[in-house]
Parts: sequence; structure tokens; C-alpha cells
Amino acid sequence: MMGGIEIIPVATAAELDRFIKLPSQLYAGDPAFVAPLVLERREALSPAKNPYFQHAEAQFWLARRDGRDVGRISAQIDRLLPDHEVGHFGMIAAEDDAEVFATLFATAESWLRARGKRRVMGPFNLSINEETGLLIEGFDTPPVMLMGHDPRYAGPRIEALGYAKAKDLIAYLYDIDHELPAAARRKLDSRKATALTVRHLDKRRYLEEFDTVTAIFNDAWSQNWGFIAFTEAEIKHMAKSLKMLIDPTCVAIVEMNGEAIGFGIALPNLNELIADFDGRLLPFNWLKLLYRLRRGTKTARVPLMGIRRSCSTSFAGGLAPFIVIDALRKALRAKGVKQVELSWILEDNRPMRHVIEALGANPYKTYRVYDKILPQ
Repeated sequence: MMGGIEIIPVATAAELDRFIKLPSQLYAGDPAFVAPLVLERREALSPAKNPYFQHAEAQFWLARRDGRDVGRISAQIDRLLPDHEVGHFGMIAAEDDAEVFATLFATAESWLRARGKRRVMGPFNLSINEETGLLIEGFDTPPVMLMGHDPRYAGPRIEALGYAKAKDLIAYLYDIDHELPAAARRKLDSRKATALTVRHLDKRRYLEEFDTVTAIFNDAWSQNWGFIAFTEAEIKHMAKSLKMLIDPTCVAIVEMNGEAIGFGIALPNLNELIADFDGRLLPFNWLKLLYRLRRGTKTARVPLMGIRRSCSTSFAGGLAPFIVIDALRKALRAKGVKQVELSWILEDNRPMRHVIEALGANPYKTYRVYDKILPQ
């Protein structure tokens, strides 16, 4: 007990369900909040099912006061991090109460410090390859799939506890009904003078194709801030999880002389389809979901994209992102999609931001990763 707040380490299935459902209770009055599917969250937070836990450990806590849950937080240690003195926090959700935030963070920091960590970063839910960052701009629109949503007060509450900005992540909104700007069209026309071609994913070779695109992704982003490569187990898990959502025509693979050098994957925005489910898939919402998936969505997200580093500074490598996004734009347009989120992009990734903005997309949400030196 701290100041009348009880901290409960999550240890049972019932406590995990309370942990998962708490944001839906706290943010029920926020019209932009979309409750995640409880079944999906149980799997994501399960050491037996999420291969993240093969190289990491985590602890979850609930904060309780006057007989009700008022907050939650997680702390994680990822053994793949190059800096072994860094630990992560995540899954933060709480009432707008300074004492609740302070108690939650004190608990997570103490757990990390006891395990030799000298610095804490987050939020990561659970890793940088899953939901990353705290929403600090763009509160009035709902999040797309695999992106977070937080109340306006969360950032100031965290900063009041000594956390400072480590990096901002930008989400772009792209209206695909608009024609390409002339400068972007000229870029794409110049492809005719190169050996670049673009194709869709071959679903008959689904796992092989998924291996190809994730190998490009791991290579393309390997030098970026905070990057942790997908492990083989994570790649297989992701391939299985996304198979129902991936349309081969919404995967663009750029090849040069027959070799894949870049790719992009667009997914239907699942949040658009489940916004009225309140996190429940059973007993009948799964039928609604299947029907809505067949009908299609008006929004989508491009969560994975990359160009091999060996090509990134060449003329062809500079063209490849334009080719990928234009191919995805055409495929999504044919499906009736109106808007696509391109996310997330590091604030200082100027080359990629230049490409996205040249195509006519606009930044509309910002997520922040925080950093703090732990007092010893």
C-alpha cells in the first residue's frame, strides 16, 4: 500500500483480464478510444504464445484504490537490447491522478532497478516491434490497428515524474483519392529508365515471401534508433497472425534485376471493424468481423516497409519507396479504401519523411518515447 493505493502484481488469469480491460473502463467516455480484442491481448501478453518472451521477461501490475482498479503498468527487460542497462515500461493506463501515476512508475522502476537497470524507456507494449510510444498529438481521431491511443493528461503526468523525450514517432495520413503531386509523378516516370519492377505477394509461397520481406525489413532498419530485429520465431508468429488480413494485391515487392530490394505491406484497419465490439469477439462478433472483412474497410495502415541498405543511396533505391507506396495506393483504391496511415516514422528519418510528404501525405499523430535515468 502506498498512499491508499494498493499495487497488485498480475498473477492469475482473472487479474490479467482486469489488466487488459482497464483502459476500456478508464477511457469509456473518449469517443476516439477503440477497445482492443481481449482474446488478442491475452495471446500477446502470454509467455506461452508470444515469442517475444523467448528473449524477454515482463511483469504487469494493477493499481487499486477504494475497491476499484485505477491504473496499470508493465516493466520489461529485453535481452536483445544492445544496452544491457536499459529496461522498458509499457501498458500505461491510469486515472488522471498524480498519485496513481507516481505509484505505478515507482513500482515499475523499483522492479527494473532491482534487476540492475540504470535507465528506463517507454512506453513499449511490449517491444519496439509492437505498439510503441505515447500519444501526444492527434487525440481527436481513433487509432488504427496496432497503434495506441492515450488521454491528453498522460504525457504531462509522466513528464512530471522526471521523464523526458527520447524520440518522437510520426504517423502520416494519406488520402489516396488525391492524384499524385507532379514532382512525385515525375519520380515514378523515371522508373522506366531503371531495371526496377514491382509485383504482388505470391500467396502460394506465403511463408517464403514473408521471410523475404522481413529479411529486407531487418536489413533496412538495422541502423535506426532503437531497432531490434525480428527473431525467426517472431517472424513465423507474425506471418501466422497476419495471414487472414493480408491481401496479396496489397503487398508491393520491388525487384531490381529479379532481386527483391524493397517492399511495403498494407493491412485493412481492423480498428475500423471492431470499434463497436467493446473488446469482445464472442459469442457473435467474430461473425460480424468476418462479414466486415469481406466487405472491406475505408481505412488501412502500412505498418511494414523497407528498402535494402545496399540500395538506399542509389538512384534506384531512392525511387523504390515511391514505387512501393504508389503500388499500394492503386491496390487500396481499387478496394474502396479512402485513407491510409503510414506509420510509424522516426522524427529524424528525413529521407523517408521527404518521400511520404512528396506523395502528399500529412503528419496527423505524434507518439513519444520517454527516457529517464533511474536513481540508484
